Amino acid sequence: MSETLGHTLRGRIPYQPIHRRPPLKLPGGARVAVWTIVNVESWQTEGAMPRAVLPPPMGQPLLPDVPNWAWHEYGNRVGFWRFIDALGSRGLKATFALNGTCCEVYPEVCAAARDAGWDFMGHGFVQRPMHRIEDQRAAIRSTVEAIKAFTGKPPRGWESPGLTETDETIDILAEEGIEYVADWVLDDQPLPIRTRAGRVVSVPYTVEVNDVVISAVQQQPSDEILRRGRDQFDRLFQEGATAPRVMAIAIHPYLTGVPHRIKYLEQLYDYILGHGDVVMWTGAEILDWYKSQVPETQAAAAE
Repeated sequence: MSETLGHTLRGRIPYQPIHRRPPLKLPGGARVAVWTIVNVESWQTEGAMPRAVLPPPMGQPLLPDVPNWAWHEYGNRVGFWRFIDALGSRGLKATFALNGTCCEVYPEVCAAARDAGWDFMGHGFVQRPMHRIEDQRAAIRSTVEAIKAFTGKPPRGWESPGLTETDETIDILAEEGIEYVADWVLDDQPLPIRTRAGRVVSVPYTVEVNDVVISAVQQQPSDEILRRGRDQFDRLFQEGATAPRVMAIAIHPYLTGVPHRIKYLEQLYDYILGHGDVVMWTGAEILDWYKSQVPETQAAAAE
């Protein structure tokens, strides 16, 4: 593996086309494993918001930015609880990607996710790109410790804020006990990532069926998550007859949790659940399945 900054990505996860891999099998002959990632973040009022629903007056950002901070805050006060209802009423569990500070700022939200049996996944200690963190190891360790103190066990997975990683991030994550990551959106099956502390598994995440992209960036109509999600599922289900696929649904309470969008998420779940040959899993369940299919010794021998 090259030690030159910015040149290790290909060395960590070598290219292999999906049709030329050892076969994977989902239980019961299922074709698709679907996982939902609920992202909950704690935004500081003294800083600029990552995105704005209202542009600043005369183009000049003003701090504190009350309307745009409140837009995000709505999700954790109201929208999140719609997710609890939508998932719980269907017997589904999500993977809960949270900033470490959320355990203190939003304890009721974190308790609801814990009590629902969701899989907790580290999402940075604060919502800031990993490139802007002065001490990544301290931030990762603080996140792991906060989640462990709240739930009784450390997170197995990690999603960096904005999916950002420096060259060293994945090595530090592995050294701090993280087993899977959602940052590498390059495949429809889990893949091993080489690190200096052994294998970390990339579990397929999405920047397509993702409400930040759909609703905040592309500003699509409210029902786009249903239309796009249904089309995504249909194709993966078709291809899964030959080799199983993983589908991610990435949602944020302040976007899909609002009144005019939540029903489309519910309709997407009902559409998927109307099919046989599907498993609705968490990230940790996908990880355990993949590890049972591709033991680390086998992956190392293939490299």
